[in-house]
Amino acid sequence: MSVEPDAGTPVLLAGVRDEFVTRPWMSPDRHWPGHPGLVGGRDLEAGGTWLAADPAARRVAALLNGHGAAAPSEIRRSRGSLPLLAAADGVLPPLDLRAYDPFHLVVAGLDGVRVWSWDGGRVVEEKLPRGVHMLVNSGWERGDDNPRVAWFRPRFAAAERPDWRDGGSPRRFWGEWLDLASGGGLAVDDPRALVFSRRLEDGRVFASLSVTLVALSPDGLRYDFCPRPDDPGTWHRVPPTA
Repeated sequence: MSVEPDAGTPVLLAGVRDEFVTRPWMSPDRHWPGHPGLVGGRDLEAGGTWLAADPAARRVAALLNGHGAAAPSEIRRSRGSLPLLAAADGVLPPLDLRAYDPFHLVVAGLDGVRVWSWDGGRVVEEKLPRGVHMLVNSGWERGDDNPRVAWFRPRFAAAERPDWRDGGSPRRFWGEWLDLASGGGLAVDDPRALVFSRRLEDGRVFASLSVTLVALSPDGLRYDFCPRPDDPGTWHRVPPTA
């Protein structure tokens, strides 16, 4: 996540979705009749999303799983509805958060980027200052203790910032950002890897299933998507309108 209020593209977001490979999903589109202005990938198991964009409002909301106490099973609800509600309204939805497992909800617009973190007991709101930031399952990482953060944050900060243009291929628009978001050349089993794959003891595979790049500008919202992180040739632009 890069925040530069005076730039032609004030907000840039790179998001990697990590999930079990057997969990079904659909690529970004306007999947929700109740939210006709929103675009995002759809989780077919629970019906929600991990990232939703509102092109008209120049706004995007993304969800990361957090650490803490799980919601009681008798009231638990899917967290996948949260990005939809947040992208539509620009704020953390006024819900009973006790029904949700821990999460970090990022809401970015031309007015800045805010993060709401819920650990099962309390919610904390933070606004990201100017600069390049990384959020992982432990939250907004300010130090360099996390090897992924220590490797990628300075590289994103040093990469040439994309200038706004309406059109062009993902490669032409994003430049160095696309290479870094695609994994930066690290192996999927490298402890620093942004795009990774891991086989668990029970045989299931947990891996990076897709990568998203979003740019917010007064002139528009740019949304690019890679459904196969192992193949950078699958990057494509998601149409901002139906």
